[in-house]
Amino acid sequence: MSPILNSVLAALPRRSYLRLLPGLVPVELEFGKVLYDPGQPIHEVYFPTQSLVSLLTLVEGHLALEVGLVGREGMVGFPLALGVDTSPVRALVQGAGPALRMSATRFRAELRRSPPLQRELYRYVNTMMAQISQTAGCNRFHVVEPRLARWLLMTRDRVRSGEFRMTHEFLSHMLGVRRVGVTEAASALQRRKLIEYSRGNIKILDHRGLENAACPCYERVKDMHEAAT
Repeated sequence: MSPILNSVLAALPRRSYLRLLPGLVPVELEFGKVLYDPGQPIHEVYFPTQSLVSLLTLVEGHLALEVGLVGREGMVGFPLALGVDTSPVRALVQGAGPALRMSATRFRAELRRSPPLQRELYRYVNTMMAQISQTAGCNRFHVVEPRLARWLLMTRDRVRSGEFRMTHEFLSHMLGVRRVGVTEAASALQRRKLIEYSRGNIKILDHRGLENAACPCYERVKDMHEAAT
């Protein structure tokens, strides 16, 4: 059997995973694609394998702020695991790449008959709630530069690469600041030779230095996910 790249699925007993497999459809998630918006029904869930999805809260219908990240460690559409059929956030593809998709109808049926899947998803949902709470505090109390460093490291950990595509406009939505604020923060990290940023492409040059530049929220969120796996 091929390696299972999603951590939730990989944690399942082999028998439970094989029962899920026929309902898992390989898909390629495109950068910038909205999987669902607040208040919309969740028709499908996604288990990222080499992709990354941002969870955004919308203010006044158009201002967006990232409150969570989902990569290979989790599932997009986890409210369904709690019996909620609509999304409270916008799910936006931040990192293009493969994922496994399952219809909501199939997912509910599999969840009802699979205690191992219930256990892994409840554990993951608990971790995501902690991540969202930590991110809310970070957005309120920490300045842009260490927040940007935290965000870049969280992205690196989930895509398992120090190089990824990201525009200033996208970063401003993720961090909830104006583009000029993102430009200043990215320029400061670049002057310190921690990152290289050019034409929407980011490369981490000094991983340890960037970790030192990040706010403490990075380590706290990282510890939460490691404890849950």
